[in-house]
Parts: sequence; structure tokens; C-alpha cells
Amino acid sequence: MRILIANDDGIDALGIQTLARHLQQEYDILVVAPDRNRSGASNSLTLTRPVQPTQVEKHQYRVDGTPTDCVYLALSGVIDGDVDLVVSGINHGANLGDDVIYSGTVAAAMEARHLGRPALAVSLVGSQHFDTAAKVVMQLLKDANTLNLPAGILLNVNVPDVPYDELEGIQVTRLGYRQKAQAPISAQHPKGIPSFWIGALSEPHNALEGTDFHAVERGYVSVTPIHTDMTCHEVSVSLETWAKTVML
Repeated sequence: MRILIANDDGIDALGIQTLARHLQQEYDILVVAPDRNRSGASNSLTLTRPVQPTQVEKHQYRVDGTPTDCVYLALSGVIDGDVDLVVSGINHGANLGDDVIYSGTVAAAMEARHLGRPALAVSLVGSQHFDTAAKVVMQLLKDANTLNLPAGILLNVNVPDVPYDELEGIQVTRLGYRQKAQAPISAQHPKGIPSFWIGALSEPHNALEGTDFHAVERGYVSVTPIHTDMTCHEVSVSLETWAKTVML
């Protein structure tokens, strides 16, 4: 099996290099990642200029674009042949709850599913035990052939930042919710131009049992199936009734 590895932290990030080191022990790998940190890029594509893949070593390429650009180029066959599966990560920090809306790591996995490949997005809920997350991925892939997911579904995996033997197990979860982001932080600009840092992530608003927040807080690897159908089917009937009353 040939595995494409991508991320949003950039090709030199410890997370992706740790993952590549582990996976290459048992799989044929291809690493295609942004040339710099593109955290928060979400599903954006670079449409205003051409993007350039550059080989940095055997089976590793950097791209001067977004995580989605990287997966699109790789799965379009312009970089080093075909792949069977995509693993995006290991992200530096959690992608829990509504983080998935902004995450370039999750977006790379979404692009893979859109282009017809099975995909995992993997994040470490911290910044130390990347080997733990890589071992989790190795374990998940051992049984991946028995998993028959519907088209368009990807797995969002969050791993507690602890040694591997301290993990409590794996829980299948749903996305929780955060409170609104913290306020923007003023940043001094040398020319006096009003400038601001985007506010930090907030604490979870919904971390009840069954959510990804709840699982990782208790030492479990969280595995959440997600897809891109954003239709709210629950209100379709009432909305149809309302639409019939609208005069055009």
C-alpha cells in the first residue's frame, strides 16, 4: 500500500516527519506538504497564481501553497505517481469540535476523500509525544482493510499527549463545540497601521460524554467520522412549508 502524507504545519514540522519515519517502516510513502506553516488554511485552494512542487529528498516534496493544494497535486498524478490512502498530520495541537472548520490538516483529508481516497486526519492534543500519535496511526492502519466507510467519510483522529502505554484506549466520538473565539489581540505595527492577532481558541462549550473533547480529556484516542454534507436535514420539512408561503 502506498500512502500520501500531508499536513498544514509545513514539511519541516516534527509531526509530519515523525509520522513519515514510522510509516516508511511498513509502507511505501509519499510526503507532499506546504513549504511553511499553513495552519488555519481550511479548504482553500491557490487560484491566483501557479503553485510549484519542489522535491526536497526522495519521495518528499514541498509546495508553495495550501494543504489542499498539496493533496490535489499529489492525487492528480503530477507528483510521483498514484497513492492508495492519505494520512494528514500529525498536527501540532488538537482538532476537536468546530476546529475542523478551520483546520488545514482536516481539509487535506477532506480533499483526499473528495478525490476518492480513504483518509485520516491525525492530531496530537499537545506538542510532545508525536511518537504516540504515530504508533496509533500504525495500529489503525493494520485493520483499515476491514473498515468499509461510505463514500465521502473521513476519520478525524485526536491523540492525547501522553506516552503510548498511558493511553486508555479508543473511543468513537461526535464533534463537540467550543465557545466563541477569544477577542482579537492588538499588535504594534512599525508604521502605525491598525493590526491584530486572531484571538486564541476558547474552552469547549459542549464536552459532554460522547464528544471528542470528553474522550481525549480522559486519555482516550478520539475517532470521529465526519463528512462535508452541511445540509441541516432536520429542518428541511419545516423550511419547505415556509418556502411555499414566500411570494416571488
